[in-house]
Amino acid sequence: MNLSIIIPTFEEEKYLPFLLGSITKQNFNGKYEIIVADAESGDKTAQIAKSQDCKVINGGLPARGRNEGAKIAKGEFLLFLDADTILPENSLENFILEFKERNLDIAGFLLQPWGKNKFLKFLYNFFYNWPILILEKILPHSAGAILIKKVLYQKIGGFDEKIKLAEDQVYARKAARFGRFGILRSAKVYYSQRRFEKEGWFKTYFKYLLAELHLIFFGPIKSDIFKYNLQSKKLKNKRNLTKIQHPVLKLSESRRFRK
Repeated sequence: MNLSIIIPTFEEEKYLPFLLGSITKQNFNGKYEIIVADAESGDKTAQIAKSQDCKVINGGLPARGRNEGAKIAKGEFLLFLDADTILPENSLENFILEFKERNLDIAGFLLQPWGKNKFLKFLYNFFYNWPILILEKILPHSAGAILIKKVLYQKIGGFDEKIKLAEDQVYARKAARFGRFGILRSAKVYYSQRRFEKEGWFKTYFKYLLAELHLIFFGPIKSDIFKYNLQSKKLKNKRNLTKIQHPVLKLSESRRFRK
């Protein structure tokens, strides 16, 4: 079984090492490749990816980055990951097994916050995990990570690059019309709090709630009403992330990816 892990990036030098490190920690029986689609980062994102034997290609906004990565992907399964996510230790094999056992064609993931804050975990469960499980068959949802069979990706085409926000949700719902969708339950993917820390918890949640309502009643968001662009995506947080107690591991520069 071959897997292509596709990561769109823009100035992710502080987050990408954690994700790449978590991938090297996996106990995965198949072969995988890692493709980093970088949107001309001005920091060390591309250098970090290359130093860890990733394939680095030109990207753009997340939708374009995912599409560019899928063009050269060799795996029969595609795993799209945001750069500020982290895979729990030895979760990748279980994700694939669950995907196959449930005969899924596309899957979303449950999320959990970085760190051990119990209140944040409750918020993630209450506002994200529990609702998407309840609506799993009615309103497919995905954020941060998507696993899809390459044949389905090719059948329905790539992500809509004209969509400004929540293009992953739109894609999941489109794919669910042609294949079997499910939320994987074998583990929760770690997701950073940088969006909430940057704009505030209430403002960020309210923005995504409005985005969801827009999708339901008006369709995909193709205007700049939410002001999403590469510059607004860039984290302006001066905190040194290397000092954060990481939930999985610190990247070891001596590790290399499996072939």
